[in-house]
Amino acid sequence: MKYGIVLFPSKKLQDLANSYRKRYDPSYALIPPHLTLRPPFESSEQEASQVVSQLRQIAKESHPIVLKLTKYSSFAPVNNVIYIKAEPTDELKELNEQLYSGVLAAEPEYSFVPHVTVAQNLSDDEHSDVLGQLKMQEVSHEEVIDRFHLMYQLENGSWTVYETFLLGGGE
Repeated sequence: MKYGIVLFPSKKLQDLANSYRKRYDPSYALIPPHLTLRPPFESSEQEASQVVSQLRQIAKESHPIVLKLTKYSSFAPVNNVIYIKAEPTDELKELNEQLYSGVLAAEPEYSFVPHVTVAQNLSDDEHSDVLGQLKMQEVSHEEVIDRFHLMYQLENGSWTVYETFLLGGGE
């Protein structure tokens, strides 16, 4: 089964991201706006219980994260993804690193660039046009995130929450 680990921002930020995702992101209906902490990975049902156990421990030892979103950016020319950039705080980077240790040990495919996707799979012209429009808009959003989620992919391609983990053990 395919799993992933994400943070969900506040409804206010999700609404902002969805205002673009509805039109520019083919994954719009498959998963709500999110910040990916660990991209999709394969795991068996047996391994999933070990993953959950490790994630509980990581969450217990971590603190809530201040999420600061500062501007629109893009991964072009690697791919035509437009996103709202999150500041890579020490807490966010540390949490990401922990999600590649223990039973989750693996080499990340890409460097960690915390972001919330608003558009993807655009043609070069559409990408250039949309990014140009968004870069003229100011983004200044800050919030505290106190949980992360282990997601799993359903047969229809959509993602749903497997388990939620409170940072700091919910204290």
